[in-house]
Amino acid sequence: MKRVVSVSLGTDQRDHRVTLSLLGQTVMVERRGVNGNLERAESLIQILDGSVDAIGLGGIDRYLVMAGKRYEIADARRLALAAQRTPVVDGSGLKDTWERWIVEDLTQSHVINPSMPVLMVSAMDRFGMAEAFYERGYQVVAGDLIFASRINYPILTREELIELGRKLLPEMVKLPFWQLYPTGAEQLEAVPENHYEEYFDAADIIAGDFHFIKRYMPLRLDNKIILTNTTTDADRAMLRSRGARDVVTTTPVIEGRSFGTNVVEALLVALSGLTQEHDGWTELVAKARRELFKLTAS
Repeated sequence: MKRVVSVSLGTDQRDHRVTLSLLGQTVMVERRGVNGNLERAESLIQILDGSVDAIGLGGIDRYLVMAGKRYEIADARRLALAAQRTPVVDGSGLKDTWERWIVEDLTQSHVINPSMPVLMVSAMDRFGMAEAFYERGYQVVAGDLIFASRINYPILTREELIELGRKLLPEMVKLPFWQLYPTGAEQLEAVPENHYEEYFDAADIIAGDFHFIKRYMPLRLDNKIILTNTTTDADRAMLRSRGARDVVTTTPVIEGRSFGTNVVEALLVALSGLTQEHDGWTELVAKARRELFKLTAS
């Protein structure tokens, strides 16, 4: 049996383990949170190296990919290099394909349509999803400066997003990761901040990272469609209790939890031996996606 472990900078209270069959093989998938402790994450990866088939980096991106250019986050690079034998992935190998397809599927099935304004709480880490919205004519507000930097400046076009990314990302990726994104106990204990309600109120679709959505969302989300990931049953129930019309996770819910893209990418690497640099990767992702959604629908 294959074994995949996601080492997450997030809280250990969201840990989960599941065994499933995919691509004709059985694999055990596990998430382990280290409560924001970078040194502990590095140590755990060193322990797992060589004893598991693939490792995912959770709660942190190694690469931010925008308009064909890849920016590497220094802290994530340090974690990835802690493993010498086991491949380490961060989910970027899925975001540029899988998450584009989600927007296409939802549009074609009329769950969403281009007349519905979109708030992407963070678009630079999900450029594939953002670009899929842009390409289909959606009006998108990218909230990267608002929610990551607390600068009340909405990014209104694809061109402006790319320009700001090219200017800001080379320096931002050098910062300690905790300055960019909530880790550890912050994911559970941070007091919600409702300073930017107007952006939520103006949108019909709230998309992107769940922890940014959770931290900044208003008390009411009436008739909103939430497109996010890494949620638990309790998270989805909370969103619906605030009036959300629908909660769509980009990866399927397995035993109550939608795993992050890093977990799914690690799973595919473990089962196939391929990475996003190999020919056939896109076809593998498409096949696994069909199987996973069929598995969870049955």
